[in-house]
Amino acid sequence: MALYGNNVTLKGYIGKDAQSYATKQQNVLVVLSLATKSGYKDKQTKQWVNHTEWHRIVCFAKPADYAKNLKKGDYVEIEGELRSTEFDAEVGEGKKKATVKRRGWEIRASIVKKLAQPQAGENLDADSITEDDAA
Repeated sequence: MALYGNNVTLKGYIGKDAQSYATKQQNVLVVLSLATKSGYKDKQTKQWVNHTEWHRIVCFAKPADYAKNLKKGDYVEIEGELRSTEFDAEVGEGKKKATVKRRGWEIRASIVKKLAQPQAGENLDADSITEDDAA
C-alpha cells in the first residue's frame, strides 16, 4: 500500500484544439483544455442543474505525441497527477495596485485516450458543450 497518492482520472470533451509548444530542450509540450460536467436535480424546481468545470491538461513525451492531434469536441479520458504552480498577479488600479500570490492548478497527463463519442441517452447528466462554454 502506498503512503501517498496523487492520481486523477477525468473524462470529458476537449474545449479547443490542442496547443503544441517546444521547451528550451526542444521537447514537445502539449496543453489541452478539458471540460467535465456534473449536475444535480434541484428539489424545489425539479429542473436539472449542470455545472461545467474546466481543466488545464499538460502533456510531455509520449502523451504529448498522442495529444497533439486532439481537436475541439473530442471525447477523451485523461490520467495523471494534480500539480499546482504559484505566481504573482497584480490586482487593483492606480495607488491601490498590489501584487498578490496566486495558485494555478493543472493535470500532468501520464495517459491520454481518445474515446468513442457517447450515444444519445448514454450521458444523461450532461448537455453537449456549446461555443459559449468554451474557454
